[in-house]
Amino acid sequence: MPVGYFGRMDDQPSSRPVAVRSAPVRAIGLQVNGDHFDIECDPRTTLLDALRDHLGLTGSKKGCDRGQCGACTVLVDDRRVVSCLMLAVSAQNRRITTIEGIDEVPSGATMQQAFVDHDGFQCGFCTPGQICSAVGMLDEAKHGWPSSATADVSEPHNGVLDDDEIRERLSGNICRCGAYVNILAAVRSVAGDVAAGEEKS
Repeated sequence: MPVGYFGRMDDQPSSRPVAVRSAPVRAIGLQVNGDHFDIECDPRTTLLDALRDHLGLTGSKKGCDRGQCGACTVLVDDRRVVSCLMLAVSAQNRRITTIEGIDEVPSGATMQQAFVDHDGFQCGFCTPGQICSAVGMLDEAKHGWPSSATADVSEPHNGVLDDDEIRERLSGNICRCGAYVNILAAVRSVAGDVAAGEEKS
């Protein structure tokens, strides 16, 4: 066989499995849905795998495992996080909310009911991430955070969310069934209630 730039073809790496040295197991504590849990895991364990495999909280779904689909979205200190990209060790001493505990968060139970009322799901795989993301997004808007759909980002956002704002703010959550119209309707109904409540107060 001729020798080329990369050497002989029979010198190429094989597809045989390579032994990977595992890291030492580490004990960590997680605060999830108001409860404290102590687990032992590889320090490279993602928050998603810790929730699903160590705590049995399987509501957060593993879709792409690359932070692109949003199915694993949870709230960490009330901020939206794709849990497949966050290490469990970095979530220690932080307040984690999954779909199993979202009803304890302001607008959480209302958002879940809105998804039912507006039929905002089909297969339901992405629904936990959609709901957690929507709840986190409403909190961001309430605190005046702009999005790329906000007309004037130099001014604090007024908390009113039109359809373009909602679409943009939830664009990181993919629904493979295409239930976007009903998801939008569900989120819009809760966003309107939140805005109305703020005006009264």
